Amino acid sequence: MMKLKTGVVHPGMMGICVAATLQNSGHEVYWASEGRSPQTRKRAEKFNLFDAGSLAGLCDTCSIIISVCPPNAAEEMAEQVLAQSFQGVYLDVNAISPQRTMRIEQLMRAGGVDFVDGGIIGLPVWERGKTWLYLSGDKAPQAASFFSGGPLEITVVGNEVGKASALKMCYAAYTKGTTALLGGILATAQALGVRAELETQWSRDWAHFGEQAGERVRNVTAKAWRFAGEMAEIAATFREAGLPGEFHAAAEMIYRRMAGFKDAPSTPALEEVLAKLIQTSD
Repeated sequence: MMKLKTGVVHPGMMGICVAATLQNSGHEVYWASEGRSPQTRKRAEKFNLFDAGSLAGLCDTCSIIISVCPPNAAEEMAEQVLAQSFQGVYLDVNAISPQRTMRIEQLMRAGGVDFVDGGIIGLPVWERGKTWLYLSGDKAPQAASFFSGGPLEITVVGNEVGKASALKMCYAAYTKGTTALLGGILATAQALGVRAELETQWSRDWAHFGEQAGERVRNVTAKAWRFAGEMAEIAATFREAGLPGEFHAAAEMIYRRMAGFKDAPSTPALEEVLAKLIQTSD
């Protein structure tokens, strides 16, 4: 297999998982340190990523760019890459709606760049069989060959751009949407003075569910700032499909109220999380 020069923007926790899969598949992986945090630099150095310095340097060096960034930054990132006169394959694996994905595809095609739609389902992992990268678009089979070494498992879901993103949206609508729902239920019960009774009844119906629900809400607090944008994308996806998007619009607000825990030194107590959720205004 030909060794390729690939670029990842940016090597956060999931971005590093993508980078590791590219490395395991025999490719060189680059990143752009300009404007990135010390934590990102430390992560990139730990995994021996090559530093291209700037986005311009990355686009000049690499024939493949993989975008792994917060949902609300996906289009801006694509525009910035195009502004560097990049020519190659652009793979967007962000948690964004099919509509947004197709807008990015149109931008890329207009600029002469091959586009692949991607959606990651699962957590950052270092062993196979845990997390899947779904790909779609006419260049998806080619892109799949870049990731043969794992740990990400690769599945092509068709040649139509938007399918991989749609699958990601539908999956996260349940997994992350219901966590937001649990947070809202627990906060409402707390505000109305019936939380202990609710947790007891839950655990009568489903063993340990009362405790598990609280842990599930606590454990997303560090990523709530990112999940908020994802809920907005899911709401847009539902509306485009002819369904109400209000449930996930409300989930977006739940996550926004937890966003302040992003840089907390440790996982907050459930009581602290619920206090953040119980507000009179956003």
